[in-house]
Amino acid sequence: MPNFIVKTHQKDTIYLGNQIFILNKGINSGKPQKEPFTNSYVIIFSSEEDAEMMYWLAYSLWQMRFWHQHLIGSVIPFIRIKCFQTEFDHKVTKMLSDFEQHKKDIHAIKELEQQKQHLETNIKLINELKKCILFRYCH
Repeated sequence: MPNFIVKTHQKDTIYLGNQIFILNKGINSGKPQKEPFTNSYVIIFSSEEDAEMMYWLAYSLWQMRFWHQHLIGSVIPFIRIKCFQTEFDHKVTKMLSDFEQHKKDIHAIKELEQQKQHLETNIKLINELKKCILFRYCH
C-alpha cells in the first residue's frame, strides 16, 4: 500500500519529493494538480510512481464528482481534511484490491486525456482559420 501524508498546504512552502495538490474549497473541490493551489491539501508520497498512480485516482474521483457529497458550508463549500483523509484512504484501499484493473483504467484515462487535448488544439486551429476567413470579408 502506498504510504502518503495529507497536510494543509501552506503558502510559499516548498515541498521536496513527490506530491500532488488537491483543491479543498469551492465547487471544484477535490481537483488534483501537480502545482499548488491557494486553498489545497498536499499529499506527499515516497515515490514518483505512487504519486502518479494517486494523481489519476484523485482525478477520477474529481471527474465523477465524488467529493460533492462531502462538501460542507453554505457560501463557499469545502472539504474537511479529516473527511478527505478518511475517504481518500478508503478509495486507495479499494483500488489496491484490484490493482491490475486500476492500471488498465488509468492507462485508458491517460489516452482519453491526450485525445481530448488533441481535439481541443484542433478546435482552436479551426476557430483561428475561421477568423482569418471572416477577416478577409471585413477588409
